[in-house]
Amino acid sequence: MTLSGSLVADAAVASGRRRNGPLFWGAAGVLAVLGLAALAAPLIAPYDPTATDFDSILAPPGIEHLLGTDQLGRDILSRILHGARTSLIAPLGVLAIALLLGPVLGVVAAWRGGWLDAVVARATDALIAFPGLLFAVLTIAVLGTGVAASVLALGLAYFPAVAKITRSAARAERQRPYIEAYRVQGMGGAAICLTRLLPRVMPIVLGYAVVLFGDVLMALASLSYLGFGSQPPSSDWGLMVAEGQFAMLEGAMAPTLVPGAMIAIAVVAFNIVGVRIADRLGRVDQS
Repeated sequence: MTLSGSLVADAAVASGRRRNGPLFWGAAGVLAVLGLAALAAPLIAPYDPTATDFDSILAPPGIEHLLGTDQLGRDILSRILHGARTSLIAPLGVLAIALLLGPVLGVVAAWRGGWLDAVVARATDALIAFPGLLFAVLTIAVLGTGVAASVLALGLAYFPAVAKITRSAARAERQRPYIEAYRVQGMGGAAICLTRLLPRVMPIVLGYAVVLFGDVLMALASLSYLGFGSQPPSSDWGLMVAEGQFAMLEGAMAPTLVPGAMIAIAVVAFNIVGVRIADRLGRVDQS
């Protein structure tokens, strides 16, 4: 191994150790708490998240309402707990759509090559250059508002990026000697793609998807904030931020700041953990 190669390897090991340090485990702990809170929301939420109490409108944090209440007297803590379900589960739907369409298109393009590969490359570049959130808004204008429409729209917006990553990895993998060996043995192209090529590139794709989770969560919250995603009386975090803006005019900051802080914490935690998982999956793929 050359000196430069040794330095790169040492840097990679050191980077991995740092990511397994307190910051990584702290982020993983945050995600674990959020996941448990979402699952146990009906059991641990002190109030019905949609129940209004006009005698407690914009109540400050206290014994009865630990995080206070919003402009309709709804308990903010209960809404945060129930909102974790939509805010954390909906991104999985987006990634499922992207992972269903992207890898298939990327592997087929890499395997066939020629004009098909060129068309897919140019098309994915064009779609990636188009702002994903704007594409989602235009799609929702056709499909209608709601969580399902937002998930489908963002799934279509993100799948070109997944296809591009898959195509790049599959093109590199296709040049390896074992692929030609399978062809010499008489294995068909479809069989090689499904049983050999796709499983080899999926760790890289899944690593990218994990890193993408935080971005998708933020995009869904943005759509709900703009009124295109979850609709009232949902306790989606993005919708809570939008609804809480009016309370800020009366000096009540919690209805907006609490869900906004939850979005930021979740996105940062997913990014920290996602980068580490992507690293591990990449090393497994290279082994």
